[in-house]
Amino acid sequence: MSTMWHGCLADTDYFEMRSGGGHDYGVWVTMPPGYDPATTHNPVVYVLDGNWAVGMTAPLIVTQADPMQQIKPYIQVSVGYAGEEARHWDRLRNRDLVPPGEPIAEELVAAVERGVQAGGRKRAEADAYLAELRDTRADAFLSFLTAELHPRIERDYGTATSGHGLFGYSYGGLFGLYTWLTGCTLFESIGAGSPGVASADSQIFAQLQEMGERRPAATLHVTLNERELLGDLAVYQNLAKNAATVLHRLASRGVAVTSAVLRETHVTGLQASFLSYLRTCRAR
Repeated sequence: MSTMWHGCLADTDYFEMRSGGGHDYGVWVTMPPGYDPATTHNPVVYVLDGNWAVGMTAPLIVTQADPMQQIKPYIQVSVGYAGEEARHWDRLRNRDLVPPGEPIAEELVAAVERGVQAGGRKRAEADAYLAELRDTRADAFLSFLTAELHPRIERDYGTATSGHGLFGYSYGGLFGLYTWLTGCTLFESIGAGSPGVASADSQIFAQLQEMGERRPAATLHVTLNERELLGDLAVYQNLAKNAATVLHRLASRGVAVTSAVLRETHVTGLQASFLSYLRTCRAR
């Protein structure tokens, strides 16, 4: 365990792992208070964007002891970036969480450009951010989670053999939809918060078409943000509208998924979305 993380989050271990593809990941493993892998075997909930999300989601492991609405036991594994890559997490997530061949929405490019003009992002940073969107590898990252990281978590923390979950927000939510549509069998439930379906030509719609009569076994919970849909920023409006279109198309095929509309912005919605996922998919 890296000593710099020891004690920062209760009941949390931290380690770093290099993938077979040569990328360095930081992994936070948060266990319920008093968890003993020798006698208890809990499933895992994987949470994406660990560098941003761990502080807002890992403490919610106490919901397992909420007397008013208990959540089924789980170990949380938050996955982010480590070493020199940690400082660039906001652009590296584009590479890992976006499906291969995903188009870059014009509204997204315009939003990045506005950030440069307003002084919030340097030109080199903006160019690097967009460059990661031109060679996206959600397939490789999914393989890392399932074939490299999960076996290590299973071995080191004595996890259950089934009942695992996945939660992602924004591009992490896009990754959640992508994973669900691939039919990945590791996860029993998937939470997709404000999924980053930025384009009407998204690969998600191609996956929906290819799905045909097949029904993924995992349960899916999608959250949308009201303030995105009703706001005046096109890039966020499109996220909400495209995600709603995904839900409508699934409903028209008789595919049962759950959803919720939150009174949040894109920035403030992560924790509320995670709680919505826990309450909907992991309640006792």
